[in-house]
Amino acid sequence: MSFWQRFVYPILPVPLQHMAISAYGWQWMRRRYGGIFNKEYKNVKDRESFTYEQWNSYQTMELRKMLLHAFDTVPYYNKIFKERNLTRASLEKFELTDLSRLPLLSKEMLRKEGTRSLLTVKPESSGRFFSSSGSTGTPTQILYSEAFHQRVMAVYEARVRNWAGVDRFIPRGMIGGRRVIPEGFSKAPYGRFNFFEKQLYLSAYHISRATTTSYLEQIGKYNCQYMMGYAMSNFFLARFFDELKVEAPAMKAVITSSEKLTTEMRQIFQRVYNCKSFDGWSGVENCCSISETELGELLINPDVGILEILDPHGSPVAHGQSGEVVCTGLLNFDQPLIRYRIGDYVSLRENQTTGCGRQMPVVNEIGGRLEDVVIGIDGREMVRFHGIFNDLTSITKAQIVQQSFTRIVVNVETRDGLLMKDRHTIYNRLTSQLGNIQIDFNEMDDIPIGPGGKFKAVISHVKRIES
Repeated sequence: MSFWQRFVYPILPVPLQHMAISAYGWQWMRRRYGGIFNKEYKNVKDRESFTYEQWNSYQTMELRKMLLHAFDTVPYYNKIFKERNLTRASLEKFELTDLSRLPLLSKEMLRKEGTRSLLTVKPESSGRFFSSSGSTGTPTQILYSEAFHQRVMAVYEARVRNWAGVDRFIPRGMIGGRRVIPEGFSKAPYGRFNFFEKQLYLSAYHISRATTTSYLEQIGKYNCQYMMGYAMSNFFLARFFDELKVEAPAMKAVITSSEKLTTEMRQIFQRVYNCKSFDGWSGVENCCSISETELGELLINPDVGILEILDPHGSPVAHGQSGEVVCTGLLNFDQPLIRYRIGDYVSLRENQTTGCGRQMPVVNEIGGRLEDVVIGIDGREMVRFHGIFNDLTSITKAQIVQQSFTRIVVNVETRDGLLMKDRHTIYNRLTSQLGNIQIDFNEMDDIPIGPGGKFKAVISHVKRIES
């Protein structure tokens, strides 16, 4: 976080914060939608008419291009390929069925080498690192050039917004992780408006029964016509609208991210906003992605990456069976991710014929992550606490456990003990979201795995107070 974000922005009057958000939004808009965006957007739209054979040919050629680039300019892969007797000549003839010859890339290796030997020595311009939403205390760092950013946004515009019947020019509400409201118990309003992108950025950390009216007023004031962002946070807000029987404006769509979009969420969004909701999957790595069509089918985007679905032995699973997702990205040349174990599970639908006619792989289900909900003293409901542990050098894994409305236990695995500065940072970040609460730190050799063998980043023993 920059000095300006940490010390200047929080003390600005609200109107000046709107201006600051708009200035940031203008820079962000130029980065994502300038340069090659329009050309890439047209290409993405044109490829939607590809046949399965055309997609196979396209992926083969793009994979060869990425492998050759990695061989020539990425030290990590140059070493790996040579160890497996892969030459430039063999990579020029590489087939999709040959992928199993290459090793898997783990998250741990990406964390270790992602800012070193996994980077190309011939990068595209204007690269910036972005942290993943990892909950372990050491998120992965993904390098985005401007060109990569624009390629990603072209797919998002064409296959997420457009499939949902909206576009980037329509006013929208966004609930995400950015701390646009400086303090944990700030007063209304609970959003800041980005004029240049017509985006009302609503706080994910202040949603409660008492603040519902303020959120509704801002959504109306800025004429939001669709909602985006965290699935759970959008659900919390819509559920409060529903419980309080307030009339929310009709929306064109609700487009969710970060958590699994459940049947209950879809029903609430339909009832409150009188619109469909749209699921999807990608991650900050953007080495593979899945989008929901206007007919409610989940399709893999073959031009983002090659998605393998594997069993525990590394073999492809049959359609209808769930398997681990392994991704080979086709868009990021600065930091190639080849056979990357992203950590999620999906299953392909047995019937691969689409209602929309697009010949793209159909996913039956995304095995998304549903974290427990942390409830504040004032009834606010929050998820997505991964940012608490960003950039903390002594922590390798972490977990938040809410024992009561006023007590949080932070379980941590460390390298050589929890540094005092990291302890203070966690305390300040948590209290800024939850107010004056007791926070206990518990250093552990190994944080226990939950039921089903899955790690839970957030555990809450507090029950929601029903209306």
